[in-house]
Amino acid sequence: MKYKLSPSLLTWLRCFDAAARNNSFTKAAAELHVTQGSVSQQVKRLEDHLGVVLFHRTRRSLVLSQDGFRLAIAVSQSFQVLDDALGQLRRNGNQALSLSCSPSFAMVWLTPRLGQLLRENPDLSVRVHGEFQALDRYRMEEEHIQAGIRFDLGRYSDLYAEEFLDEWLIPVASPSFIAAHPEIKQPADLPSAFMLHDAMPWDNAKEYTEWNTWLEGVDSPVPATHDGQHFNLSQLAITAALTGQGVAMGRMALVLDDLTKGRLAPIFATPVRSKASYYFISNSQGMENIGIIETWLNRESKRFQQVRDAWLKTLR
Repeated sequence: MKYKLSPSLLTWLRCFDAAARNNSFTKAAAELHVTQGSVSQQVKRLEDHLGVVLFHRTRRSLVLSQDGFRLAIAVSQSFQVLDDALGQLRRNGNQALSLSCSPSFAMVWLTPRLGQLLRENPDLSVRVHGEFQALDRYRMEEEHIQAGIRFDLGRYSDLYAEEFLDEWLIPVASPSFIAAHPEIKQPADLPSAFMLHDAMPWDNAKEYTEWNTWLEGVDSPVPATHDGQHFNLSQLAITAALTGQGVAMGRMALVLDDLTKGRLAPIFATPVRSKASYYFISNSQGMENIGIIETWLNRESKRFQQVRDAWLKTLR
């Protein structure tokens, strides 16, 4: 006899599956968020429909019959196939893609450009989460993060990670700050108290690493102590510089717009290559949406590099 899987029959099978796995109507009811009586009644209807006994019931136990055991295996395997197929469809469908991004980069570089990506791909939905915590395969799987962007050294042993944009460092300040301090003509003239710091530009970065990298790159002494203000985001240090509080170590991806519009100016005209770059990270290679984002990032970063490099040439 061929059975049609009606909604009622599927409900009975789901209750039977839960009871078989738990060996208990009570535990099955808790799992399904219904009453114990409802589960018992649905299983009884399935037994009546099939004309067989699926459970041997006693006051203290619930034991599968031989027919019940055979059906339990078939139902369990069938539901597993359905769960796997639905999960795969959900992962590959048009659900919002979770993109974890370094906060300052997300605010200044990514978000202003994101509208163009979405206009070009109207079926694409992206949720950007600004955060700087380290990414690994376990965390991405547990928190359902499909992709990430990080400014760091790119040392990912268990994830796909591809550099899409290099970075250059240059000290920047507001024009009013520079005008108020004509005595600062070379790096050695800059008091460490005026240096504004991103305290940890990437996960596990050494303290003061960006200022020290730049100073070493221009053959200037590194201060014995760094007395300037410390922030936990590069963008906060840049904001402090915009308001005349000192000199921030600018990453070109974050300050180019302010430089071209005159809100900031380079206090010294020598850029130094950062040790860190921007990396696109994923644990789900092959997903169409992830491929679309990576291709777009590579395209936009090339456009940005052309504008950035043209501006840097004006400093020579």
